[in-house]
Amino acid sequence: MPALRASARTAGTGITAHRVPRSHGPEEDAVFTGIVEDLGEVETVEHAGDSARIFVRSTVVTQDARPGDSIAVNGVCLTVTGLTDGRLGAAPVADEPPASFPRGFSADVMGETLKRSGLASLAPGSKVNLERSVRLEDRLGGHLVQGHVDDTATIIRRDPQEHWEVVRISLPPGIARYVVHKGSIAVDGISLTISAIGADWFEVSLIPETLKRTTLGFRQPGETVNLEVDVIAKYVEKLTGGTR
Repeated sequence: MPALRASARTAGTGITAHRVPRSHGPEEDAVFTGIVEDLGEVETVEHAGDSARIFVRSTVVTQDARPGDSIAVNGVCLTVTGLTDGRLGAAPVADEPPASFPRGFSADVMGETLKRSGLASLAPGSKVNLERSVRLEDRLGGHLVQGHVDDTATIIRRDPQEHWEVVRISLPPGIARYVVHKGSIAVDGISLTISAIGADWFEVSLIPETLKRTTLGFRQPGETVNLEVDVIAKYVEKLTGGTR
């Protein structure tokens, strides 16, 4: 029998909030493809001890979203806790037509996630990659992505070409064994193919569409990105006698 959810309007935020039992959070088994649907914007970050609640503006991923759904934010699987009716902290605009669907969502980020991902650095105005979890009938345009960040890395350099760009990213020692030339990796939730690899770095080649529609279009050397390796590599390691 499905658990009951209690609804309430969060005062002063335009959020319809639902209490979702944490023991049955959909983030435990959500799957993504690494194909970014929208470049959203963080509107507010509310810190509470070792956790935080973020409010993200996007009219794309909220079209059919409900509290309890999973959305990947920069490659981190988060559970929607509420949907925003309008822009937070903004006065209504007389000439603006009413929205036919929510204009954003809120999500809670626990201390473990803040410690192991780049979400701790989010602030109002930060751009984030957004993707809804896949449905069984969806095409798998990228590769299987769980939204479970394995490590963070640093952008080392960018090499612009005529119509595309090569980005070199540091490769943490703990996950280097899972990364192979021409293999798949999720960088801030973007499914990418590794075009070159070294002892402590790897490169990805970005087409104009990726540069235009994701955060990798403007991230600069020294900035932190979230990495998730191909989960199939982890299973292969364990099945062949690995320790993971």
